[in-house]
Amino acid sequence: MAELLLGQTLSFNADPFIEGPAAARHDRRGGVLIEDGRIAAVGPADTLRTAHPQAQIRDYGDGLISAGFVDCHMHYPQTGIIASWGKRLVDWLESYTFPEEMRFDDARHARRIAALSLDLALANGTTTLCSYATSHPESVDAFFAEAEARGLRALAGKTCMDRNAPAALCDTPARAHDESQALIERWHGRGRLSYVITPRFAPTSTPAQLEALGALWKAHPDCPMQTHLSEQTDEVEWVAGLFPQARDYLDVYEGFGLIGPGAVFGHAIHLTPRERARLAESGAGVAHCPTSNSFIGSGLCDVDGLKRAGVPVGLATDTGGGSSFSMLRTMAAAYEIGQLRGTALHPAQLWWLATRGAAGVLGLEDRIGDLRPGCEADLVVLDLKATPAIAQRAARAEDFWEALFPTIMMGDDRCIREVRVAGRPVGGS
Repeated sequence: MAELLLGQTLSFNADPFIEGPAAARHDRRGGVLIEDGRIAAVGPADTLRTAHPQAQIRDYGDGLISAGFVDCHMHYPQTGIIASWGKRLVDWLESYTFPEEMRFDDARHARRIAALSLDLALANGTTTLCSYATSHPESVDAFFAEAEARGLRALAGKTCMDRNAPAALCDTPARAHDESQALIERWHGRGRLSYVITPRFAPTSTPAQLEALGALWKAHPDCPMQTHLSEQTDEVEWVAGLFPQARDYLDVYEGFGLIGPGAVFGHAIHLTPRERARLAESGAGVAHCPTSNSFIGSGLCDVDGLKRAGVPVGLATDTGGGSSFSMLRTMAAAYEIGQLRGTALHPAQLWWLATRGAAGVLGLEDRIGDLRPGCEADLVVLDLKATPAIAQRAARAEDFWEALFPTIMMGDDRCIREVRVAGRPVGGS
């Protein structure tokens, strides 16, 4: 039976970075019709009730119905080390990340952490995640098995490294290629799952490994590719020393065929003008990770400048370098970083980054990220008065954006009333 969800609705007709807040559509009393796990219709509540009198009604009152959040860059194996004290990137990897990732040769441990990570994301309204696993194929199997059990649209890949990392985590060019190939055959396109070709970043891969992974991507162009780019200035200098023939950091990946539509570059903070232009020209996307960038002291990503240059940008938690599983908190951090750069991102732009923008970076904008007929019914329903502090500020609002902004800035999992995956309720309160 069709189900009609009623409440406030928020969707997009265009990109608010281009068209401004008018690109978003807010219905104070709207509805979303769900049939067979997909959105069948969106519009005013009364119109939909009249057109679909047999639909089962679920009325959320003044709750806000939105597309579920899309986290386009995270590390599920780092769930256990989130909010670990005080390190910069390389120290963070050596002190926390690598020791933790060594534990994922144990399939039971990997399955347990995958389940925890996905449940924490769902509790915060995130319905799609793109995750790095570890170098162990078992870690990929665990993530996909738990995502499949929950019916999630999820993306992940074996993290490939063959140098500048502990021997227990290193593979070889041949193993990186062959194990990734086997995982593609096992998981890619199975239900709602997608495999992502995943070199960790240039410093931990030899030219031979990057060449092997470039060849793998060429053979499987329908797979996304994810890696890191220009997160910290000392990292950029490190890459320059390792690859002296490259014009810049991005040129390293380009030289091995690791750029183009479907490429997702995490961070992209310290870019040269050439790199910014080349990202736009190639169709590659950027995952903006603001809580991580501030927590690890990486810098201030120029989101507005990237968007004006034509680079697709999506929002990401980057857990566990990022300090929150909440995309609301991540939106708040994006706003704060924008302010430090002299650009105040509008609530419509922040919401876009966390939904349709992130879906676009992953090449999934035709399936998720918006309230649009034909899209999969991955939804979140929010309480915009979830805490006393939020409620008292929202009560003074003179328009919808002023009512939504306190939830962005002060919200967390308490704001999540319900989460739906392919139309099915899976969490919330």
